[in-house]
Amino acid sequence: MKAHDGMYIDGAWRPAAGRDTIPVVNPADEQIIAHVPAGTAEDVDAAVRAARAALPAWAATAPAERAARIAALRDVLVARKDEIAATVTAELGAPLPFSQAVHAGVPVLVAGSYAELAASYAFEEKIGNSTVYAEPVGVVGAITPWNYPLHQIVAKVAPALAAGCTVVLKPAEDTPLTAQLFAEAVHEAGVPAGVFNLVTGLGPVAGQALAEHDGVDLVSFTGSTAVGKQIGATAGAAVKRVALELGGKSANVVLPSADLAKAVAVGVANVMGNSGQMCSAWTRMLVHTSQYDEAVALAAEAAAKYGDRIGPLVNAKQHARVRGYIEKGVAEGARLVAGGPEAPREQGYFVSPTVFADVTPEMTIAQEEIFGPVVSLIRYEDEDDALRIANGTVYGLAGAVWAGDEAEAVAFARRMDTGQVDINGGRFNPLAPFGGYKQSGVGRELGSHGLAEYLQTKSLQF
Repeated sequence: MKAHDGMYIDGAWRPAAGRDTIPVVNPADEQIIAHVPAGTAEDVDAAVRAARAALPAWAATAPAERAARIAALRDVLVARKDEIAATVTAELGAPLPFSQAVHAGVPVLVAGSYAELAASYAFEEKIGNSTVYAEPVGVVGAITPWNYPLHQIVAKVAPALAAGCTVVLKPAEDTPLTAQLFAEAVHEAGVPAGVFNLVTGLGPVAGQALAEHDGVDLVSFTGSTAVGKQIGATAGAAVKRVALELGGKSANVVLPSADLAKAVAVGVANVMGNSGQMCSAWTRMLVHTSQYDEAVALAAEAAAKYGDRIGPLVNAKQHARVRGYIEKGVAEGARLVAGGPEAPREQGYFVSPTVFADVTPEMTIAQEEIFGPVVSLIRYEDEDDALRIANGTVYGLAGAVWAGDEAEAVAFARRMDTGQVDINGGRFNPLAPFGGYKQSGVGRELGSHGLAEYLQTKSLQF
């Protein structure tokens, strides 16, 4: 697969400062499909300087014109959706239909939403004898993960551009080809030179250099809680703003009045999507003790349907990590009712869809983020017990509640310490704020709340 051998800086592809490269591996067959430059601090510095030079003109650009550029970007993403889907499948391993529908489709919705918001957002407001202006934060350092390579880029870059910020993107080293396609789309959409810049590279080198750079005003990071803490500490030392979307261990709470079969089937499907590589996956299924045995049987049956329908994990490290968690679950006394640690194929980083029963809240698999196709069923005695279990981790990113009466589900969801809850299988909303409580992060993405992360306020009194 063709890859650029340079960085996209100041509106053009430029040679990297160093000669080192990063191999891009297809996780389905473990074959190297491309190489991209391993960016250095010198590359990051050049990109930040370009972004800072472009900032005054872009910040002064009328919101309607910024909206037009984002709309043009959306149109390019639509036109290139097949190429995007094929690229994501090649470097992430997601099945092509999933890549087409989700990896290529959702970013189009998000980009379109910010084209509309850029044109309609109230960047100026009268409050008493004051006029309050919402102004761009400045240069944004965006560090994105591999699990949703295009969505995570668009969810950061589109609102930053809508706000009038300029951006330097450091994508995950496992999925840089999708980021390069995005840079091509930005160029084709006519976004001015320097407004968006791309540096590929390793997190401890290029990512750290970006987070530490004095020319960056805000760091937007999606990834592990451990790395997020490091970035938060670095930003705090420089009194620099951060937006952190981190880990999750989301609870899927099935109340006794719910349609049990539907709740279990949708819950298992949620965890199997993207091979379980989602921070928002409902990996803990909480079921009342009176329905628990039936739910276990339903979950095992549902998981069996995904045996040959999910893709591999992204790399060898993640493959070993997920299998290690499954082994840990068995060792701590959980009961396997589907799947297990054995690799289902000789080639590729595949893991069998796995369901655990007899999981207790304190077990490792019920507390730590696995990031694989693993569901843990936990029994509860009453609603207070379910709430205690649901809130009993350091995370609070997402979740779900099922009940026969919507008001009952809403009442329970309001008591959960989490940032987003789906009620009876509620649909994805690209305008709803996404982000977590507790160690799941700081700030929000998507919609007007996501746009606000890239703005700062100034008030003038008259």
